[in-house]
Amino acid sequence: MTIGLFMGFTSGLAFQGTLKDRVQYWSKNQSKYNLLQLQGAPLTLPFLGMAVGICLFLGAGLIVFGLPAWFSFSISFALTLLTALLVWYQLGKVLQQLEAGGSKALDLDE
Repeated sequence: MTIGLFMGFTSGLAFQGTLKDRVQYWSKNQSKYNLLQLQGAPLTLPFLGMAVGICLFLGAGLIVFGLPAWFSFSISFALTLLTALLVWYQLGKVLQQLEAGGSKALDLDE
């Protein structure tokens, strides 16, 4: 359980830093790059690490309640996969909005 939590947390920090760096790089070189083109392996690998860590954490958490390991990890894999796909899709949409309207497109107050 601790390994999954540690893996998810550290991969999340790497994902956050990589995403910030990519967006800052894009903002300085907007004419050369499409923002969605910057979603490469440096951004995908920490995201997958986060997903694997979350899957391990959820599976271990279900085992604590006495469920069989195969059933616990089957449920955690399905939940993690669905959530990861939805988050990745939403990230793509947010990056498209950022590219189309700049940071003002993401301002929720206006």
